[in-house]
Amino acid sequence: MRVSRVTVADVPFLADFSGALFWEEQRLLIVSDLHLEKGSSFAARGVLLPPYDTVATLSRLAAVIARHDPRQVIALGDSFHDRDAHRRLSEPDREALAALQVRRNWIWISGNHDPALPPDLGGVVASEVAIGPIVFRHEPTGASGEIAGHLHPKARVPTRGRSIERRCFASDGERAVMPAFGAYTGGLSIRDVAFARIFGSPGFMAHVLGDNRVHAFAASRCY
Repeated sequence: MRVSRVTVADVPFLADFSGALFWEEQRLLIVSDLHLEKGSSFAARGVLLPPYDTVATLSRLAAVIARHDPRQVIALGDSFHDRDAHRRLSEPDREALAALQVRRNWIWISGNHDPALPPDLGGVVASEVAIGPIVFRHEPTGASGEIAGHLHPKARVPTRGRSIERRCFASDGERAVMPAFGAYTGGLSIRDVAFARIFGSPGFMAHVLGDNRVHAFAASRCY
């Protein structure tokens, strides 16, 4: 695996191709927008999707945890797709989640989809967390030192005479917005006005998720 780095407020993070960030000094893994049980939420409204998104998302989360062996994990909000999604977790999925938390400090940041997480999920719940110069929260404000989620950034980039669209990290060195980690999550183009409000200009980078590495592109080259 070829390593890419994203720097926020002079703090270097490893950018994993899964869509996670790893802060080596703190042994801290950050993921965002898991949206567990999105499939069952849609099914309840008559939109039938294969009911495997939670299994797939937890499997990818287990793989990135195995790669980096973090001491701490922060999930940046919208970990569950709706207020009742945690109740729809199957027993095997609950056991898989509990296994990932063993010997680790686990922090759930509350999001707009899951503002009131219950205590029986393991770990602790917070609205935001500050470690040194970095603040972790769900919705980005544009503040310096901020790492947030919520917007599900994606980028379309030219390659070999065609274009591909992938999830990405968006960062200008002072702040970052993380890609959604969940299997059924969509994305918002980094050329959307929402990102202009955060970064002030297109002079930021899109760190695009590839099959086994992260590729850096100037946002102005993406469309």
